[in-house]
Amino acid sequence: MTVKIYSRKSMEGLLAKGKIEKTALISFHDPIGRGRRHLEDYKPIDFTDKCERVMQIALHDLDLEALADFCLSVETYFPEADELAEFIYKAKEEGLDIICQCEYGQSRSAGCAAAILQHFSKNGIDVFTDYRYYPNQLVYHKVFNSLTKYMENHRGEKNDN
Repeated sequence: MTVKIYSRKSMEGLLAKGKIEKTALISFHDPIGRGRRHLEDYKPIDFTDKCERVMQIALHDLDLEALADFCLSVETYFPEADELAEFIYKAKEEGLDIICQCEYGQSRSAGCAAAILQHFSKNGIDVFTDYRYYPNQLVYHKVFNSLTKYMENHRGEKNDN
């Protein structure tokens, strides 16, 4: 399983070439409403018929200090993390590669990719040391913890089969 990081612009370029084969896509986009930094016509990317498996997540790109400004806590930020862990595990079981994409391809997607790489390959640090990325720490920890919890909760299922 390879894990790649894309910005919105690079993702739209890839989609223009046609369907993305053997890939699961995790797309982070800004929620509509408070704190949006985009123009009024901003919309998430339309992945219809372009990828085998897609999970789109509306998530503010926040750090710990900004959570309270959005009436969030570590516990309430990114509630989809457990669902995402299941999505990632199923993609891995199906032999799919993973693309993590966000607006600029630097923070949310990098945090997610680093967590996936750390969990499965123990090399998530490579994303943190790459000058192109600024991995979102909250996203990293939420995804990594959810992947660990998913693995622990499903460990016995493989032994039962």
